[in-house]
Amino acid sequence: MAHRLELKGISKRFPGVVANDDVSFAVEPGRIHALLGENGAGKSTLVKIIYGVQAADEGTILFDGRPVRVASPREARSLGIGMVFQHFCLFEAMTVLENIALGLDDPPPARELEVRVREVMGAYGLGLDPHREVHTLSVGERQRIEIVRALLGRPKLLIMDEPTSVLTPQEVEALFAVLRQLASEGCSILYISHKLGEIKALCSTATILRGGKVVAACDPRTETARSMAELMIGGSLKALKPKAEGRLGEIRLRAEFLSAPGDPPFGTSLKDVSFAVRAGEILGVAGVAGNGQNELLEVLAGEKLQGVSGAITIDGVRAEREGVSARRRRGLASVPEERNGHAAVPALTLAENAILSARGRKRLARSGLLRPGAARDYARHVISAFSVKATGARALAGSLSGGNLQKFIMGREIEQEPAVLVVSQPTWGVDAGAASFIRQAMIDLASRGTAIVVVSQDLDELLELCDRIAVLNEGRLSEAMDVKGISIDRVGLLMGGVHGETQPGAEAA
Repeated sequence: MAHRLELKGISKRFPGVVANDDVSFAVEPGRIHALLGENGAGKSTLVKIIYGVQAADEGTILFDGRPVRVASPREARSLGIGMVFQHFCLFEAMTVLENIALGLDDPPPARELEVRVREVMGAYGLGLDPHREVHTLSVGERQRIEIVRALLGRPKLLIMDEPTSVLTPQEVEALFAVLRQLASEGCSILYISHKLGEIKALCSTATILRGGKVVAACDPRTETARSMAELMIGGSLKALKPKAEGRLGEIRLRAEFLSAPGDPPFGTSLKDVSFAVRAGEILGVAGVAGNGQNELLEVLAGEKLQGVSGAITIDGVRAEREGVSARRRRGLASVPEERNGHAAVPALTLAENAILSARGRKRLARSGLLRPGAARDYARHVISAFSVKATGARALAGSLSGGNLQKFIMGREIEQEPAVLVVSQPTWGVDAGAASFIRQAMIDLASRGTAIVVVSQDLDELLELCDRIAVLNEGRLSEAMDVKGISIDRVGLLMGGVHGETQPGAEAA
């Protein structure tokens, strides 16, 4: 039987970078095949070549045994290749059916399309009302739109790029059931994820890229998450060293009955959010995207003041009326979810980006005048301390890979030794080695007496990092639960919006 997809000697170069270097591997019919690698390993470029977004400089693609030239996504879909991207391409003010129609090459009349959509939803258990507007849907429901749209093309190969990064544990299981059903029907799936536990549970084959080259292949079912991570980075992965056991210090950050309007047009309002974090403690805030996480970070950092009610106390001093600069002077540092444009300015150098948040605590400005030399020294220190791959302090932030820019941003804040650190998605889209480094840096910072709030959609990350976890859903924060003995089912149900009675099996929480 012919391979469903076979790559032979695929190479792709950009100025100064070899993204793919003589990549060859095959995907069999009806198999779920993982594509693994660190940030910058060449995964994204490779799947863009397969899906026709980019053209290879060299090499051959065979599909069902025949050489093909995939010049565009439309041609890819005509061959039977579908793709569900990590970032959904949806219009929030339009209905499910309208969004699906916009993504089809030749959509049929609306009534006929609705019949076909309902057939696909029924066949794969993808329950959705075709007439609901997208802004009313959870992230998991939005992902179903993308999957339904791909399945309408009856794909022989489905590419999934980080599909579970914003899903609850229950939604992950539902997605896996769909993928296993598709594979049983003969559809091949190329699955990209940094979550190696999922790869082990779902995939039967894995190809591992490093530096644009294929360096290994394995059966994830016979590997451990650690062994696969070490194949990805080409070395041993250090286990996290936990904080020393001991009593926590005084409360450094307290929020009482915080309420705030949601960001327009479809943001989620905060409703009476209360919590406290002690010196040396890491509090995790779990939740599916779009439940008020961005609003919470903006309110705590001082970016949002209009319409905010309630109290914020930093080291015993009320700060809810103060802006970003005043809260930073009190010792609060923050890292927002969006790297480019919010946490860092792509067009500025790393030294200039250091000035943006560290000018006070690291004395990068004096008497209203900037100190460029001190800024370059601090940027070099962060680059060295956090192993950032960059040409130096004068490198533009936009020239760094996502993982390296995240390491620089986290290092810029952590090296200021703040009293309180509030961070959203600290390892979003970051490979295993960089994620481990960032998490250890936060643990070490807490050991030195900083109170840390981590907002993350990665439940595994929160369980590894935190002392307690609370769940944010529809702008309301649950009671914080001790990580020791916590019920994952309980957390997942809270993330999905189930409140009230304790669920069976949740007594440990």
